[in-house]
Parts: sequence; structure tokens; C-alpha cells
Amino acid sequence: MTLSWFQIVRLGLVQMALGAIVVLTTSTLNRLMVVELSLPAILPGLLVGLHYGIQLTRPHWGFYSDTGGHRTKWIIGGMVALALGAFSAAWGVLAFEQSFALGLTVSIIAYALIGLGVGASGTSLLALLATTTAPHRRAAAATITWLMMIFGIAMTAGIVGQLIDPYTPALLIKIVGIVVTTATLVTCLAVWRIERNLIAVREPDPTPFMDGLRDVWAERKARNFTIFVFLSMTAYFMQELILEPYAGLVFDFTPGQSTSLSGAQNGGVFIGMLTVGIVATGLKIGLLRNWVMAGCVGSAGALMLIAFLGPIGPSAPLVPAVVLLGFFNGMFAVAAIGSMMALAAEGAERREGTRMGLWGAAQAIAAGFGGLIGAGMVDLLRVSMTDTQAFGSVFIAEAALFIAATAMAAKIMDRKMPSATLVPGE
Repeated sequence: MTLSWFQIVRLGLVQMALGAIVVLTTSTLNRLMVVELSLPAILPGLLVGLHYGIQLTRPHWGFYSDTGGHRTKWIIGGMVALALGAFSAAWGVLAFEQSFALGLTVSIIAYALIGLGVGASGTSLLALLATTTAPHRRAAAATITWLMMIFGIAMTAGIVGQLIDPYTPALLIKIVGIVVTTATLVTCLAVWRIERNLIAVREPDPTPFMDGLRDVWAERKARNFTIFVFLSMTAYFMQELILEPYAGLVFDFTPGQSTSLSGAQNGGVFIGMLTVGIVATGLKIGLLRNWVMAGCVGSAGALMLIAFLGPIGPSAPLVPAVVLLGFFNGMFAVAAIGSMMALAAEGAERREGTRMGLWGAAQAIAAGFGGLIGAGMVDLLRVSMTDTQAFGSVFIAEAALFIAATAMAAKIMDRKMPSATLVPGE
């Protein structure tokens, strides 16, 4: 028995809830630390890097999920841990105003919980999709759930951006509390009774974890794709922790405006993904490989534009440029997801979860490394450069990484994989 379309959409609500919580920690709380509290950008970079580092355990969850069944408890438990972590992270921001040591201690614990929650819930959800979705629906299921996650990010960022001005600590706690509570309840309702009818899809696999992981790493396609994921996602996430501070310091955006900027960017991501889904699948135009390359090149161009807008200052059209970046990011991401879901079913059998976990770990490492190196470079360059020059230099370096990812995609991705694989028909 496999997932119906309605059940796939229900599981997409879990991804939407994940995105809604995570965007608070990577945008709003990050902005408050750097601008309102005047803390170095490397601090939130290290905290976000911590939560990504903890996600190195994703291959373990993915491997064990290959045995089938009992994933609902990990999805709900991970969401609860994520909610507690995000709420604690908000308290950590307030604690910094009283004591740096207290704020740092609370934040470290909070971001560790966030990493555990995202890893447990997100990987278990993807494993459930990979093992209980009909083969011809896997790519479509991944695309639907990813779009719903982006929608959750954009919607939350936009609403929070409107509600948090004028900023007060009490308002921050209230808003974060509402978001995490709603996300947890939505998750519980979304997964209710779904797995009960699917628990017998697969029998337990007695293979030891390291043996299973070695089997996957020995596959040339899986290994090369892991390297590509790391390179491209490093480029994707380098701007995550510096875009809002850039808007605040160079373009005089308020906390609400900069949070809304994150929502605008993710709105662009959503439109980019939807566009590729319609054009590549509905109209069957282009190969997945070409869509990935086009997204990478477009992202590089948008980053160059954002860098060159800096010298203009507050009157520059930053928001449209950021939406453009989101659009090309979405184009690249959804095509890469289509390739990932197609490759997950290739090679040794009963290893879909392990492959997803391996690629998820590569993405988590890249996200943490990219965010950390972006924030660290800004702090280092601001010592000898103006804010405009420092941020602009990092955006240009990020554009160069996207060009490198384009070259790698051209070399390793299958030229014969049709765009229809992205969202296959019935």
C-alpha cells in the first residue's frame, strides 16, 4: 500500500511547519543579534553552523528508516525538539542583553535542539516519502513537499515581518511561541494515522549501518552527486546569515522590513520552483541537467546585481534583486530535487533512505559551512573595508561558487534524464 496524493500533501504540511520555525532562527533572530544587539555576525553563524553540524547524524536516521515503519514518532518528536529549540533561542537573544555568557549558553543548547529536531523530523519524513510513495510519484512528492516548505518559510517571514514592528522583547516571545505551537499541532494532525496503514511496506533490514553506507558511497553516481550537493549548497547558503544584516546596515531596513525581505526572497524561490515544474513537466521543455545549470548561472548573476546595488544605498531596488535571486535559487533547487529523487531509487535496493540521508548530511554540512564562512568573511573584511565593500565582496565570491557548481553539473549530471522525470505523470 502506498501514499495517496492527499496523504502526500498532508506530509507536505510537516515540511511547511519545519520551514516556518527554521526561518525564525536563520532570519529574524540572526538580524536581532547582529543589528539590534551589535554582536559580530560570526556568532549567529556559529550557532546556525552548530545546528547544521548536528545534522551529520542524518545518514543514521535515513539508514534505519530503510527498515520501514515507526517513523511517525520521530517526525513528531523531532518537531517538538525543534519547537523547544526555537523558543529557547528567542529567550537566548533576550538573555544576551543581561549577560553574554547566559545568552551564549542558552543559545548553544537551543540551536543543538534545533539541529536534532530538524534532523530527526526532516529525515524521517523524507524516508517515509521515499519508501511509501509509488515510484512514478516520488519526484512529484518531493517537489510538492518542498514547495510547501518554501511557502511556509515565505508566509511566516512575511507575517512576522509585519507583526514584529515596533520591536519589543515581549512581542518577540509572543510571536515565536505562537509559531512553534501552531507548527507542532499542524504536524501532529498531518501525520495522524498515515503510517498505521503503511507500516508493513518493508521488512527490517539486518545490514549494519556502516556496511549500508559503504554500499552507497561505492556507487559512482551517488558519490559524485554528494560532492555536487555540497558545492552547490555551500553557494546557496552563503548569503543566508548576511543578507538581512546587509539590508539593515547598508540600506537602512528596519527589523520588520528585513524580515519581510526574507519572505520576498522565499516567495521568489516558490515562483522559481513552480515555473520549472510547469515548464519542464507540463510543457516538457528542457532536461533536469539544463534547469540545474540555468538556476546556478542565474543565481550568480543575481548575486552580482545585489553586490553592485550596495554603493547606491537606501534608494536602490534591493527587494526586486532579492526576489530575482530567490527565483533562480528555486529553479536550481527543484531541478536538483528531481534528480535526487530519481537517483535515490538507483543502485543497491533498500537504500533510498541511506542515499537521502547522505545527501541531506552533505546539504547540512554545506549549509552550516556556507553560512559560517559567509558571516566570517564579512566580519573579517569589515575590519579593512566599508560595510558595502565587505558584503559585496562576499556576494561576488558566492557567485563564483555558483559558476563552479554549474561546471560540475555539466560534467556529472545525466544528459539523458528528461525533464518529465521531475514530476512524472500517472
